[in-house]
Amino acid sequence: MDIERVNDTTIKFYITYTDIEDRGFDRDEIWYNRERGEELFFEMMNEVNDRDDEFELDGPLWIQIHALDKGLEVVVTRGQVSDGNVKLEIPVSDKETGESSLVDLMAGNEEDDLEQITEHLEIVIGFKDFEDVISLSHNFFIDDLYNELYHFEGTYFLHVLFNDERYNEDEQDDMLSQMLEYGYESDVSIYRMKEYGKEIVRDNALPVIRNSFAKN
Repeated sequence: MDIERVNDTTIKFYITYTDIEDRGFDRDEIWYNRERGEELFFEMMNEVNDRDDEFELDGPLWIQIHALDKGLEVVVTRGQVSDGNVKLEIPVSDKETGESSLVDLMAGNEEDDLEQITEHLEIVIGFKDFEDVISLSHNFFIDDLYNELYHFEGTYFLHVLFNDERYNEDEQDDMLSQMLEYGYESDVSIYRMKEYGKEIVRDNALPVIRNSFAKN
């Protein structure tokens, strides 16, 4: 996937249909299956974040997609919120065909031009061994974080969603550091695990593991 920074608020990336299929997606389903379309989009955005950590996905986003002969060109513009007003500097495109808004595609809303995307700290943690999951459960006692455990391609993965309203950024970073002492941050998407992996514990995985297995 090719990525180009247009300006401080806009990034553009191009992905071929071959690359899309190599990622496990069908060329047609990304248009007609909302969940699969969302999965592909967020997988691409995770890759953008890995390559350009200065482009933050906070606040409203305007997303445009251009369907080309050999792939898709996606333009993402981050809006700036001031006194409740959203300011967008959307680049002018000369492509008049095959253009759609991924916001409408993903949200199913043809009336609103903008979709407010609420960002929460979300992470998928991989573990070399299930014993590491057990150790984490017995040494991490914050149980009001949403977490679920999956098994995918021979590895256990913990999907964690932090509560931004309850914990500030420093507290979240501290909790994340504690958990990463037992595992590693994975780039496997939660959507792929849900579709192809095996769900082990859906809700409150760490407390369930703690109560089910003795401490190492």
